[in-house]
Amino acid sequence: MNTRIKQTDLELIQGDITKAEVDAIVNAANSELIGGGGVDGAIRRAGGAVIENVCAEIRKREGGCPTGKAVITPGGDLYAKYVIHTVGPVWEGGNSDEAELLASCYQESLRLAVENSIQSIAFPSISTGIYGYPTEKAAVVALTSVKDFVMQNNTAPAIIQFILFDAATNNCYVDALWSVF
Repeated sequence: MNTRIKQTDLELIQGDITKAEVDAIVNAANSELIGGGGVDGAIRRAGGAVIENVCAEIRKREGGCPTGKAVITPGGDLYAKYVIHTVGPVWEGGNSDEAELLASCYQESLRLAVENSIQSIAFPSISTGIYGYPTEKAAVVALTSVKDFVMQNNTAPAIIQFILFDAATNNCYVDALWSVF
């Protein structure tokens, strides 16, 4: 499903983010930037050692990546030139600033995209796996955050994709698209 916000095409795609033909993909990372499972594990396996090596450098230099923030690495063996690693919040019932932290993940990732002249970017559904954020709620936060960023930034990427692993997640994002737009 596609929609347009100003100069940006927003696309919802069910599929494998590691195969995205975009300038950058976003990784749902942990704060230590150490390889994990899910999206993070798939991206690291597909991208190769360069991603882990640069993450290790960032850990040494900065101690990792706080929740709601983002860092960038090369894409290694991926089609994408870059991987933007962002740390989503763990769901604690919705009363621990989870929505604000999740929104920041998308905003910070897009800020790094602009700083690095990235014209196309693909996001997974951040925090909805092991971190337990309800997908219906996360989809609204994600799409609202992206919409707000694009509306406020004339240099936003021309293509923003959400590449969603399964049909249930994709359906949540389609439903959220109708409510956000």
